[in-house]
Amino acid sequence: MPYLVAILVAVGALRASGALDAALGAIRQAVNAIGLDARWVDAMPTALIKPLSGGGARGLMVETMKTLGPDSFAGRLACVIQGSTETTFYVLAVYFGSIGVKNTRHALGCGLAADAAGVLGAIFVTYLFFR
Repeated sequence: MPYLVAILVAVGALRASGALDAALGAIRQAVNAIGLDARWVDAMPTALIKPLSGGGARGLMVETMKTLGPDSFAGRLACVIQGSTETTFYVLAVYFGSIGVKNTRHALGCGLAADAAGVLGAIFVTYLFFR
């Protein structure tokens, strides 16, 4: 529970300082500059927190739905991201720790690559079904 509170406080501090909005704004500008739709950027906080904390990502998903609406593109995308990615660092810490694996080798890279593929797939599927 303290880890979840720490993640939510850290995200709240990033939002309050404006750092998260500045980063999302920069991503939005870059996407708009190349001529693509940038509606997916509003769901990125959920995607960024999901590898660290499932509960924190769920909180950001709910916040996205409260702010933009549950039927908004970002609200739907945040839900799809929640189901298509994994809490990579939690899995590595708990599962590898429980059986005593000391050398995780390529597990972190593969897990984060799978998360990136899950986010890209979620964006594609959400555009496909919820234009």
